[in-house]
Amino acid sequence: MPFAIYVLGLMIFSQTTSEFMVAGMLPSLSAEFGVSIAAIGYLISAYAAGMIVGGPLLTVGLLKLPRKQAFLSLALLFLLGQSLGALAESYGVMMAARIITGISSSACFGVSLAICFSLVRPESRGRAASVVLGGLMVATAIGLPAAMLFDQRFGWRASFWAVVVLVLLSGLLALRAIPATPRPAAIRIRDELAAFRNRHLWAAYATSMLIIGATFAAFSYFTPILTELAGFAPSTIPLLLGIYGAATVLGNIATGRLADRHMMPILSVGLLALTAALTLFGLFGHQPVLAMLAVVVIGIVGVPMNPAMSTRITRVSGTGTLVTTVHGSVISLGVVVGSSVGGLAIDAGYGLASPLWVGAILAVLGLVSLFPYLRLGGAAHPRPCSAEEEERRTAAT
Repeated sequence: MPFAIYVLGLMIFSQTTSEFMVAGMLPSLSAEFGVSIAAIGYLISAYAAGMIVGGPLLTVGLLKLPRKQAFLSLALLFLLGQSLGALAESYGVMMAARIITGISSSACFGVSLAICFSLVRPESRGRAASVVLGGLMVATAIGLPAAMLFDQRFGWRASFWAVVVLVLLSGLLALRAIPATPRPAAIRIRDELAAFRNRHLWAAYATSMLIIGATFAAFSYFTPILTELAGFAPSTIPLLLGIYGAATVLGNIATGRLADRHMMPILSVGLLALTAALTLFGLFGHQPVLAMLAVVVIGIVGVPMNPAMSTRITRVSGTGTLVTTVHGSVISLGVVVGSSVGGLAIDAGYGLASPLWVGAILAVLGLVSLFPYLRLGGAAHPRPCSAEEEERRTAAT
């Protein structure tokens, strides 16, 4: 893998840490701005809304820029938004900061994957995507706990400034490591928008949303489920979440190695395993050993299906920046759907195990969305062309 691929992964790690860390410092931010915990929760929703809606719109505005220039512009915008959050003296300013960072993060996600795919041979795109998306997994395993530790030791502003430093470092490394790219042709915007007429692309988006929704329906409520249902002590939760994070990293390494050759088996077997783990968790969540086994399996097969999901998108519609950005928005939508519906199930009185059953239902729907393509034997998802064929196709367009 070119060094630039790892730099892109570092940027994704930095930005995803910023996305997750507010959830780990709800009491600190609530006390700082004099608002309720629920109001601080809206900061998480604002970030997600920025990713879902604003990211693709900003990407359209940047399509005529060379990808390297677009990436650096988005990194700068994120840096400004994160700095605004670190300096915020009021809830309104913090809300604006989260919207800015959400919008720029979503667009940066798509541009990073587009650059990543352009730096490797077509048959290596799944592995390259696993490195870039590995930043998301490591943010769960390391970034979030580190941000919480900074909050406890030095205050929440230190966590925000730490992310600023990481983004700045990533941008400076990218300035040197990412090769210059030519300015896209004027037809590029029309070509990228035309990709959305492909029904197979929307089917792939639906599967991705359901996978992430199923995972986050459970993950969003791991802490209360593990303490109140499984009976773990609250002091052990950081360790248990660290084990989950380590499982996602290992799963991402494995799927990254296999995604290019075994995309559909990863998605189908992964969804079967995810359904089984969520069902096991729902049935035996009160038994600590089985609960932790389910947590580990969810970590291995949930979010780590991302490389296979991204590979499927490139097989269906190519490596366009807007296509990959919208995929990132779809993933964010999955986070919102899973966590929101899981929360509604708890509020409706179905108990702490109900988000696990919500996740199981979403995973089953994900399997159903794959059935037409399993019957076709993957015919709608062609094998990647060779590097020479890819170059000829690019030259033709």
